Amino acid sequence: MAESPWGTAPADKDFIVTTTNGIDGRPVQRYHGVVTGEVIVGANLFRDLFASVRDIVGGRSGAYEDVLARAREEALSEMQQRAASLGANAVIGVDLDYEVLGSSGSMLMVSATGTAVSV
Repeated sequence: MAESPWGTAPADKDFIVTTTNGIDGRPVQRYHGVVTGEVIVGANLFRDLFASVRDIVGGRSGAYEDVLARAREEALSEMQQRAASLGANAVIGVDLDYEVLGSSGSMLMVSATGTAVSV
């Protein structure tokens, strides 16, 4: 089992998370409902300064890419854990949304939403 900030997330390779509305060869036996995972991360001022400098010279912002990847994985992990707690072994129709929050756009929210199912 993989650790996440919300407890132990299933690391079972048989647990499927997909953006499709179904899984070939594995018909849905039971729908458990909509599940979500949300992560909000604050932007670090020091990292912002260096990211903007890299952006000006045309480089990629590795600092932002790392934060974005971590936030996405945490949101998916939280969603998967919530699905497992309902007895599901898959999440279908997954949608990832990204939103900038705060009056100065200093926070990023990543939201993962899908339908928890048993296949």
